[in-house]
Amino acid sequence: MAEQSVSRIPPHNDDAERAVIGAMLIDESAITIAQQYVAADDFYSLRHRKIYAAIVNLYNNGTRPDLLTLNSELERTGKLDESGGNDYIASLTHAVPSSANTEYYAQIVQSHALRRALIRFSGEAGTQAYDETIEPKFLLEKAQQKLFEISDPTRIFRYRKIGETAKGVFNYLEDVHRRKPEYTGIPSGFADLDKMTSGFQKAELIIIGARPGMGKTAIALSMAANISIRQRIPSAFFSLEMSERALGLRLTSSEARVNSHHLRTGFFANSDFPNIFSAMEAFREAPLIIVDMSNMTILNIQAMARMLRQQEKIEIIFIDYIGLIASDNKTLPRWELISEVSRALKGLARELDIPVVALSQLRREAENQKPGLADIRESGSIEQDADMVMFINRDRELEKSTEEQFSEDGQKVQLIVAKNRNGPVGAVDLTFFKHLTKFVPWSA
Repeated sequence: MAEQSVSRIPPHNDDAERAVIGAMLIDESAITIAQQYVAADDFYSLRHRKIYAAIVNLYNNGTRPDLLTLNSELERTGKLDESGGNDYIASLTHAVPSSANTEYYAQIVQSHALRRALIRFSGEAGTQAYDETIEPKFLLEKAQQKLFEISDPTRIFRYRKIGETAKGVFNYLEDVHRRKPEYTGIPSGFADLDKMTSGFQKAELIIIGARPGMGKTAIALSMAANISIRQRIPSAFFSLEMSERALGLRLTSSEARVNSHHLRTGFFANSDFPNIFSAMEAFREAPLIIVDMSNMTILNIQAMARMLRQQEKIEIIFIDYIGLIASDNKTLPRWELISEVSRALKGLARELDIPVVALSQLRREAENQKPGLADIRESGSIEQDADMVMFINRDRELEKSTEEQFSEDGQKVQLIVAKNRNGPVGAVDLTFFKHLTKFVPWSA
C-alpha cells in the first residue's frame, strides 16, 4: 500500500498573534514591548502582518493606534479588507483582558517564527547542496551566516528613525556620565594609547601595520594578553603565520619574562620554572582562544568568528595577518582580493559588534623611515575601510649599532596612530623587549 504524503502546517499560534495585537490596541506601551521580540514578518497570518505593520507605522508617526485610527490607516492604504475588516479588527481587542502578558505572547510568536525560519533554511540549504556548480565551502559559510541572522536577537530591528536612535544615544550618555568610565572601549593595556583612543571600540576595524620583523605579532599578542589575561575579556587570536605552539612559546616568554630563544632551545635555568608555572596558571584561567589554521580564507574567518561570538562570547578579534588570508576565488587579482578581505573584515566587525584588529605588512619603501598611510601594502581599500590605523616605528639601525635587542632595559619604540576616525591622531612611546617579544608602556 503506497504511503500518502501528509502536508504539514508550519508552526504558528493564532491565539498568541491575536493577543499581541490586541494588547497593542489596548495599551500603547505594549507596542514597544512587542517590538523587542517580533516584526511584521514574524506573524504567520497575513492579516496579522498587515495589522501589526499599520499599528507600528501609526505609532512611529506619532499617532496613537486605536480602532478608529487603525481602521482609517488600513483603509487609506487599501488593506482593510485584506486585514479582515472592521469587525475582525474590533474582535482583537477582546483577545486579551489586559496588556500585562504582552511579553509572554510576543515570545510565543517569536518562537514559532524562528521554527518556520529554520524549516525554510533547512529546505533551501538542502536544495542548494545538490547543486554541484556551487562550492561546498561557500554554501557552508552562507548557511552559518543565515543561522547567525536567524538567532540574532536584534534581527527584528530592520530600520530605525533618528528619534528612536536618539533615545539610545541619550541612554548611553546618561550611563557614561553616571559611571564616568576611564575608557569607553576595550583597553589595549597601553595607557597612553588608550587615553588617545578610549580603547578599541565596538564595530571598528583597527589595522596595525609594520615591515616584517618589526613586532606586529608581538604587539598584537601583548594586547591580547593584556585584554584576556589581565582584564578577563574573552578574545580570539587568528594566526595564519605561526603555529599554536609557537604562539604559546611567545606568550610564555612574554608572561614569564624568560628569553624566548632560551625557551625554544631548552637552555633556560631551573630558577625560571616558577615564573613559567605562574604563566601556565594565568593561561589556564584566561579567556583567550587561539585559532591556528593555514590557508585560512575570509569565509573560514567569518564562520569561525560567528561561532566564537555565539559560543564563547568573544569581545575582540586579532588577525595575524591580512596578507596571508587565502582566496576563495582563485581568479581574483591580488589587490582585488585584499580589497574584498578588507571590506569583509569591516563588515564582520559591524555584524558581530566587536573590534577587529588586523595586522598588515607595509611596502618595502617604508623600511628605515617613518611609515604613513600610503605605505600600506597591496590595497588602498585597507586605509579606507579601517576606522583606525597604527604603525610600529622602530629604529633597527640603532639596534644593530648598540645591540640593544639584548639589553634588559628594552628599546624605545613609537606606535603611530595615523588614522583615527573618531578621535585624535598622534604617537605614543612603548618599550619593546626583543628577547621577550613583549611590548610594555614606556617609562622614562
